[in-house]
Amino acid sequence: MIYFLTVNYYSTNLVTKLINSIQASKNISHQTVIVNNSPEDNSIHLLSLESVLIIESGSNLGFGSACNLGLNWIYAQDSQAIVWLINPDTYIVELVLDKVDLFFKTHSQLSIVGTVIYTPNNEVWFAGGKFIPATGAILNQDFSINSNTEYSFCDWVSACSLLINLRKFSECPQFDPAYFLYYEDFDFCRRYANQGHLITVTKQLSVIHQPSSITNKNIFKKIQHSTYSYLITLERYTTKLILSIRLTRLITYAFILIFVKPKVAFGKLYGVLLYLRRSLPFCHKF
Repeated sequence: MIYFLTVNYYSTNLVTKLINSIQASKNISHQTVIVNNSPEDNSIHLLSLESVLIIESGSNLGFGSACNLGLNWIYAQDSQAIVWLINPDTYIVELVLDKVDLFFKTHSQLSIVGTVIYTPNNEVWFAGGKFIPATGAILNQDFSINSNTEYSFCDWVSACSLLINLRKFSECPQFDPAYFLYYEDFDFCRRYANQGHLITVTKQLSVIHQPSSITNKNIFKKIQHSTYSYLITLERYTTKLILSIRLTRLITYAFILIFVKPKVAFGKLYGVLLYLRRSLPFCHKF
């Protein structure tokens, strides 16, 4: 069984398109699980079908924690399932589901598999991620270029579209709730890679990503969450020296932006403050 897992935050119109694209593959057994992170958005319940389950989060838990609700429910139903975690602003192409079961039967050793993510113009938006601990660089890298293999090993894959092989986990895999938004997929991949799980990306599976403006509705909050998550990621996966250098650059750049892009600048500075309050005891009083 393939379970699609997506998180709704005032994006019913996008989720509708996603569900329609999934249901085009009628010959494949599947269920869609929607975690509703916007309880006031009653329109999402119009999508409730036998093959579509809606789980109410009760409030906006953030992306990773909402995914955990869905993962826990799926794991309780079928601990041997394949979970396709997918953003509401994406959709799949017809017949791609036919390839999923065969792919994991052929490559049963794989735990977390990212797909190639295309823009509506058929340009590669994401095809694998690379991490350089010595510099703290977290990069997108197209692993599908000039690759004759069915999959390529990489350091991380995007939660915009990734598949989790639950058979490879002795307990339900979870995102770290410390991440409200952004970089939770990087942390997810690196934590499980450090436990011996294989992280790969395959060009056998793909989705179309139509970037939405949901997170851009509040630029300050978007940058705040991104900055905070970025800093705790550097703290976990790089050295104190690298963290210090990048933190200094970030603060300097934020001050430069104040008169040009004030919302971005103050979002960065507030994200830094939240990080310092979390990491440094003497900052708790601020």
